[in-house]
Amino acid sequence: MRRRAVFAGVAATALLAGAGAAWQALRRQAGDADAEALWGHGFETPEGGVLALQSLRGKPVLVNFWATWCPPCVEEMPLLERFFRENAGKGWQVVGIAADQREPVRKFLTRVPISYPIALAGFSGIELGKALGNAGGGLPFTVVLGKDGRLAGRKIGRLSLEDLQRWVAQI
Repeated sequence: MRRRAVFAGVAATALLAGAGAAWQALRRQAGDADAEALWGHGFETPEGGVLALQSLRGKPVLVNFWATWCPPCVEEMPLLERFFRENAGKGWQVVGIAADQREPVRKFLTRVPISYPIALAGFSGIELGKALGNAGGGLPFTVVLGKDGRLAGRKIGRLSLEDLQRWVAQI
């Protein structure tokens, strides 16, 4: 009986150690190197211009991956708009990266005016999100980059006011 308890303890310890190692590997997958790569991206805008993320470096930036066909994405946009308006004076930037095509985004933006920059990424937006820690490719997905350009936070799923307040307090 005692031998079984020892084996069970050893097995549980090994399981926890393996889970910890897997968690650390997952965290490293979407670390500073991936955030650094994000700064090199330039995206077409719905109006036909180009948004170079490098132009926002040195400021805290909230990057929201979204699509017009994603109900939670559309539902959180008024919250992001309010966040941008209230925090732009404090240096915060917000960028919406649409994993969508130009025409649906343009039509959407005529119905729901947004003052923060919107960029078009198509399917590559999902892949970029995966590189930043969204392994499943779900939307909406949000990352926060600090003034130093490093990954400071991320969330898969619809944002809440509490998420935004926590990030502002943290950065």
